[in-house]
Amino acid sequence: MKKSYVPQSAFRMYSEGSLKDTCALQPYVPRTLHSCRFNASNPLIIIIHGWTVDGRMESWVYELAAALKSTLRDVNVVICDWLTLAHRHYPTAAQNTRVAGRDVAHLLQWLEESSRFPTDKVHLIGYCLGAHISGFAGSYFTGTRTIGRITGLDPTGPLFEGMSHTERLSPDDAKFVDAIHTFTQQHMGLSMGIQQPVGHFDFYPNGGAFQPGCEISTLFSHLSQYGLGGFQKSVKCSHERAVHLFIDSLLNRDKQSTGYWCKDESAFHRGVCLNCRKNRCNRLGYDIKRVKTRSSKKLYLNTRPYQPYKVYHYQLKIQFINQVETIKPSLTVSLTGTKAESVKLPLTFADGISGNKTHTFLVTLDTDIGDLMLLKLHWAGRVVLATVWNKMQNFIPWGRDRKRRGLTLGHIHIKTGDTQAKVLSLAGEDAARSVRPSESTPRALPLLDTTLSFLLLTSHPFVTVGLINRHGHLL
Repeated sequence: MKKSYVPQSAFRMYSEGSLKDTCALQPYVPRTLHSCRFNASNPLIIIIHGWTVDGRMESWVYELAAALKSTLRDVNVVICDWLTLAHRHYPTAAQNTRVAGRDVAHLLQWLEESSRFPTDKVHLIGYCLGAHISGFAGSYFTGTRTIGRITGLDPTGPLFEGMSHTERLSPDDAKFVDAIHTFTQQHMGLSMGIQQPVGHFDFYPNGGAFQPGCEISTLFSHLSQYGLGGFQKSVKCSHERAVHLFIDSLLNRDKQSTGYWCKDESAFHRGVCLNCRKNRCNRLGYDIKRVKTRSSKKLYLNTRPYQPYKVYHYQLKIQFINQVETIKPSLTVSLTGTKAESVKLPLTFADGISGNKTHTFLVTLDTDIGDLMLLKLHWAGRVVLATVWNKMQNFIPWGRDRKRRGLTLGHIHIKTGDTQAKVLSLAGEDAARSVRPSESTPRALPLLDTTLSFLLLTSHPFVTVGLINRHGHLL
């Protein structure tokens, strides 16, 4: 690296309490380190913005800088301003990512040489094209150590999707690389955000294609809040959500979102992936567990449409026994914990229920209901509990052999994603319970709702479940 090098990007040191009054940090000008109060004992985080249409620095840059400084305190926060290179037609701006990446590499090389700053304490956070700038900075850097961490916030897809690892952000660019993908929905064969994994851990919130709260119906609220700028906010809503998820991880550290490794989005929504063994889950955002993997891991999670974004994931497994006739019941489930009770959530059976089979579901709640105490299965329709019917047969013996449609439940398992705590119903042959529709009658009767309530009798990790009726009596 030569001192004669003149970067085309500007670097601005951020100080808490000054949103736009930043200090210019100039590579190869030592006095700027002192004037900007750069502390070589503290970690360095560099924020790198993306492509710009209007040539202005976006407000989220200062929001992220403020969140980093206020939360972490002892940290150097620098903003990489490459607006002159980014305010171009997209293909030109994409080419300029290499120029900006080289600028960042020069800055880090100078810091290592002049201040003996250890670059494994460097964290580059790049959004959009800025994610690939971070990658190029890592590959161009020729210091004695590797950059510590790179975080890609919805790295751009066009002109980077499917390219060699040397042509985009990749796990080779730092000791640890994580990425958040929030806008991979395709339009005319292209997606704003890159679809392929580019880090050691790649998070795909809500599947990664599109984000809740970014529907066209939100345009009016954006217009009322931001004026004409609301159009741009609506267009960038899903793309920029990656930034706000990362900011949320700093501002709401008591509500950390967790992603779960899964082969694809479909399997995740079937509820088969809430496993944290062997680093199969990780925290999204700043406090991610830095674990190097042999290959990229794709992690999925659901979020709310607004901060705090965290939702609570549960895996529900229900075993149905000796189901001869295939049916598709309208079942819902609700969970009661030590803090609150959830609303009724529908359970979808794509192929119906038949034979002896265990069905797995993903259940998500917006609020923390505490430790699980009660689970209620609800079948809406003209139905009665089979246990009640069986007791009635003691008094009406001629009804014993009548065949009635219904369901026989076996084991029920519930697993909490965050704590990995398990709830297990010991349903053996005697514990199995059946639900059957009521008799058809010539005259119309009001529909009766059947609810099976499973009372949690002991604490996790394994909880015995009992069955109570709607009046609270243990069956």
